[in-house]
Amino acid sequence: MKNTLKLEELAQFFLGVVLFSQLEYNWWVFFALILTPDIGMLGYLVNTTVGAITYNLFHNKAIALTILMVGMFFLGEMYTLVGVILFSHAAMDRMFGYGLKYPDSFKDTHLGRIGKD
Repeated sequence: MKNTLKLEELAQFFLGVVLFSQLEYNWWVFFALILTPDIGMLGYLVNTTVGAITYNLFHNKAIALTILMVGMFFLGEMYTLVGVILFSHAAMDRMFGYGLKYPDSFKDTHLGRIGKD
């Protein structure tokens, strides 16, 4: 089952790449921005609860898709870009086993525990 989920996330990552290809940005922009959603980890400097909240805000696909569609239909290409980057990054992270965080520990995710104990 894990391999099936990873393949599904890979397909979603490629969807993000296809969506990006429809925008008027150079490819270096995609590569420069793909890791920026990890800024959500800064919440862990406060505590694990705040860290989980901020991390999950930047890694939630529903939020990413909402921003993407609002950008597409109302606000323009920059917002669409933000949505595409958030969506692509979340898919990439989940492909590697990094899920949404629980407030007790960075290592506890909705996909299971990450790292070595």
